[in-house]
Amino acid sequence: MEPILLFVMVIGLLFLGVPVAVSLGLSSVLLIALFSNDSMSSVAIQLFTASQNYTLLAIPFFVLASAFMSTGGVAKRIIRFAIAAVGHFRGGLAMASVLACMLFAALSGSSPATVVAIGTIAIAGMRQVGYTKEFAAGIIANAGTLGILIPPSIVMVVYAAATDVSVGRLFLAGVIPGIVAGLMLMVAIYIAARWKNLPAEPWRGVSELLEGGKQSGWGLFLIVIIIGGIYGGVFTPTEAAAVAAVYSFLVALFVYRDMGPMKGVHWVADTDSRAARVGFSATVYALAFFFVWMILSFFLTADWEGVTLAGRSQLGGLLAILAGLAYATWRGGGVGSIPGALIAGLPVWGRNLSLMGRNSGRAFFNEDTRKVMVDASKTTIMLMFIIVNALLFAHTLTAERIPDAITTVMLDYGFNWFTFLIAVNVLLLIGGQFMEPSGLLLIVAPVIFPIAMELGVDPVHLGIIMVVNMEIGMITPPIGLNLFVTSGITGMSLVQVVRAALPFVAVLFLFLILVTYVPVLSTWLPYGLMGPELVTR
Repeated sequence: MEPILLFVMVIGLLFLGVPVAVSLGLSSVLLIALFSNDSMSSVAIQLFTASQNYTLLAIPFFVLASAFMSTGGVAKRIIRFAIAAVGHFRGGLAMASVLACMLFAALSGSSPATVVAIGTIAIAGMRQVGYTKEFAAGIIANAGTLGILIPPSIVMVVYAAATDVSVGRLFLAGVIPGIVAGLMLMVAIYIAARWKNLPAEPWRGVSELLEGGKQSGWGLFLIVIIIGGIYGGVFTPTEAAAVAAVYSFLVALFVYRDMGPMKGVHWVADTDSRAARVGFSATVYALAFFFVWMILSFFLTADWEGVTLAGRSQLGGLLAILAGLAYATWRGGGVGSIPGALIAGLPVWGRNLSLMGRNSGRAFFNEDTRKVMVDASKTTIMLMFIIVNALLFAHTLTAERIPDAITTVMLDYGFNWFTFLIAVNVLLLIGGQFMEPSGLLLIVAPVIFPIAMELGVDPVHLGIIMVVNMEIGMITPPIGLNLFVTSGITGMSLVQVVRAALPFVAVLFLFLILVTYVPVLSTWLPYGLMGPELVTR
């Protein structure tokens, strides 16, 4: 009786327009207070326990990192690199938009943020070269969903918190499926491009590819910091999120200078001589090489014996000096020009260091930073309020032994892992049309996780299946969040966006079937590097 009352109260409140978080929390409290043998003190204990969850601490940091990367102009640099890489194929600009979404997804962990950051620039660019607005909007709406599949992913953190599955394994598990999904979308675009005779961008040469990579390098290096740091054993996923937030702040305000008190001030002025530009660039490349070397060598040699900081620094410093001298020789016109170029570059360094010193304090308190912090705080509060109430709902389900009862019924009816995954996909696809991914996942995961373990479904594989279902839910009406975001940045009606996205949703459906019944896509990489996930039944 109690399970029926619980679900009736939740569904009734949702249909009355009560927010998801309030519906979950209020239904749980009413059931415990009026019908359950559980003590009301368990409500306070559960809320306190949920708020103290160390894994969930990663969410506000990833949200903040995403906000700085979205605002800091990283997207336009990633798009330039993507166009240089695949733009010369038929339909290349659309394919470059998918590649840009994949790369930005590895920075943000958020699907709506990916749609806004990439879509705002890419849709306008596609329109200028002859793509229809509907085609461009459909691509971005679908490709943006990769924001929650390619690590880091906020939705994966939520699943890990609900099921006690390793966040690190989940992040690794999303790499291959994320690449496969992106490639499937690109193949679909190429076929459509051949059919519709869509344009191709001219091949701009290897130099443009290298220049695009250089321009976007500081942003893309965040991927190396997060993934390398976690799997190099340097820090936990939560600590990686904190590092990502600080790094994103420094890159956006001090390196790219697309926001804050130094906005629009370039490192090299038009009045600087060629020698000054060469000398400055040579020292920048040397310092960047040293920075990358120290981080990568630390990740790779963290467990090696006999490798010291001094040894890594000396070797890295020598290689960095050689790299800087090689660049100065190449660009300066010979070995003899190196001293003059390096001396001429010193005033450029002095000017920029002085500028950053004067504005270092203002960078923390300027209007751009304040807006990013406020927006990130709003998003974090919304997500955490949903998560805490959903965890209270999950506690109520467990206290009433609802998952055990459902497991018994399904086993009695002869369900196996194959038919069970069909039922899970149908349930999540329907639920994803009406609920926000984190809330839906926290409701469903505690119910189906014990059943999946009983039937032998891998916990990491189950997590990826749920995330892919959440992807599709974000582009299916009536509550598909990506549809609303795409409508907002294009000015199209919701119905137009739904029609535009529909052909590519079919690609994601095929991808869902592939992920569901080919578990090795999800499990090969994490288990190959970290070993199997151990779950106590």
